[in-house]
Amino acid sequence: MGLIEACRATIAANSEHLCALDRAIGDGDHGTNMRRGCEAVSAENASVSSLPLPDALEKIGLTLVMSIGGAAGPLYGTLLMEMGRELRAAEEEKDFSSALKQAINAVARRGRSHPGDKTLLDVLYPVQDALAHRLPWTDIARHAERSAELTAAMRAMRGRASYLGDRSIGHVDPGASSCALLTTAICRYLEEYRPV
Repeated sequence: MGLIEACRATIAANSEHLCALDRAIGDGDHGTNMRRGCEAVSAENASVSSLPLPDALEKIGLTLVMSIGGAAGPLYGTLLMEMGRELRAAEEEKDFSSALKQAINAVARRGRSHPGDKTLLDVLYPVQDALAHRLPWTDIARHAERSAELTAAMRAMRGRASYLGDRSIGHVDPGASSCALLTTAICRYLEEYRPV
């Protein structure tokens, strides 16, 4: 199973869970939207797999922007398109974790969000930090999962959930959860095929 398929399968298996999280503080379609986006990327697998990594990331990002509804499409799309641009521009000058940090900063600007706002940034920044410290893939996955869980204690500051105010506290953010699921799928794949 390739990396794209691993991500698609993870989201498909957790689609209803993501929708349930989103029904609590949003409009209930995050799992459906993420599944649609991952299926669209999977349909492009043959053409994406033949591209250099920066081009593949940009193409996947564009596919996600075009296929995922709500805020998730532009945010995940921005993450991957910026990663592609950063890696292409950097050549040998910048490592992957530095490129990821720049891409996460672009997501923060796009969403006008910060860590602690109860968004996928609350997973992305800790994952990037763990990657920068060269932690093993299993530890990075645990950081992602724990970071998503910690969003339950946060008050939503962005998106539909922010309209709930304090009532958003006690619920895990669906975007943080999908981000943790994808991170875990990627880490498991890399653990098997590219041990640290």
